[in-house]
Amino acid sequence: MSARDLFHEAVKRALQKQQWAITHDPLELELDEVTLKIDLGAERLIAAERGGEKIAVEVKSFASPSAVSEFHTALGQFLNYQIMIEENEPDRFLYLAVPLETYETFFQTRLAQIAVLRHQLSLLIYDPILEEIVQWIS
Repeated sequence: MSARDLFHEAVKRALQKQQWAITHDPLELELDEVTLKIDLGAERLIAAERGGEKIAVEVKSFASPSAVSEFHTALGQFLNYQIMIEENEPDRFLYLAVPLETYETFFQTRLAQIAVLRHQLSLLIYDPILEEIVQWIS
């Protein structure tokens, strides 16, 4: 099992610890002739519900050598998923799951902070070792 698979499961267990029920793993999104099939590998979308709240979580490990490159990919995916969710399930809220260490380093850079604000990214900060959600930022 790859490190990314571990992170996916860690986020899933962290959500379950906070009483979220996993309803889709992954959540597939379609818009007219465009179908987004989320890669079943490391980075998958988890959908969950809790007390009438619906969320979708894109799990990112930021395990590659370039956090900038991985952020670029994550941001593009997030924006596409946001469009699809707004069109298909407007009552579902999208989060980008980011490991705590990456949040404390890369996400403190000015580039990341501007991008998060400009694109209104909602973040779920998780500890992959403790399998716990550290912070929700929306």
